[in-house]
Amino acid sequence: MRCQLVRIRELADERLDAYARLTERELRSVLEPEKGLFIAESAKVIERALEAGMEPISFLVAEDRLESLEPILALVDAAEPIPIFVAAQELLVSLTGFALTRGALAAMRRPPLPDPVEMLAGCRRVCVLDGLVDHTNVGAAFRSAAALNVDAVLVSPTCCDPLYRRAVRVSMGTVFQVPWTRLGADRASWPQDGMATLRAAGFTCAALALADESISLDDPILTAIDRLALFFGTEGRGLSDRVIEACDMIVRIPMAGGVDSLNVAAASAVVFWQLCPHATNRYRYRPSRFA
Repeated sequence: MRCQLVRIRELADERLDAYARLTERELRSVLEPEKGLFIAESAKVIERALEAGMEPISFLVAEDRLESLEPILALVDAAEPIPIFVAAQELLVSLTGFALTRGALAAMRRPPLPDPVEMLAGCRRVCVLDGLVDHTNVGAAFRSAAALNVDAVLVSPTCCDPLYRRAVRVSMGTVFQVPWTRLGADRASWPQDGMATLRAAGFTCAALALADESISLDDPILTAIDRLALFFGTEGRGLSDRVIEACDMIVRIPMAGGVDSLNVAAASAVVFWQLCPHATNRYRYRPSRFA
């Protein structure tokens, strides 16, 4: 273990800026592109981040949780000692949201995003999240993607950050398991450039939307498609007209009870279950040391 204990007596300590004073935007941009940061919360999430090769910058741990976190800290392999800031729980509750972390936070280096072309090379079923603004839904979609064998997740230029603190927490660390990257250069060229990348890789693009010309999710034609990219839209209106028009087909989930649609996180889970292979589960959770 390459860690160094540092006792913290007050939250004004500037070494805690990443945890207490920097916004998510500042964490991304103050040191980007080479040194942008994200925050991982809870023992389970930190454990999965370290096992996935994420680089820790520091840890912030409640005094009464330090001993129980030793198995996690043993995973750290760094050339220089990583500081573990330790403070009494009474002090740490002054940090916004810290009571929800079960006693542990970690500041970690943002990894470089994979090139979409390279990432798509070995994929058959991918999810494209377009314009989602709720980090809870992004995290939930990643968790479903991991559980239901989606090969990769791509996020559009208008989709919120999968490494946002809440998205990481809701994903239960699966954001570190499922390959993902940004698709499309910018908002102005979206979705044409993203669609071009997918089609060049041999993908059929399917929009999940309500439309008269849509086909049902249980239509056999979908399972017969070799490489399929499934597009999910924002929480309010769903996919934009231009994204729907640019896709090769429109797919709907059959509904009962007079309900016309599902929340995007729920819809993605239903679609993944139906259209992604169930025989293998490459992202199956390994048992965690932490409840």
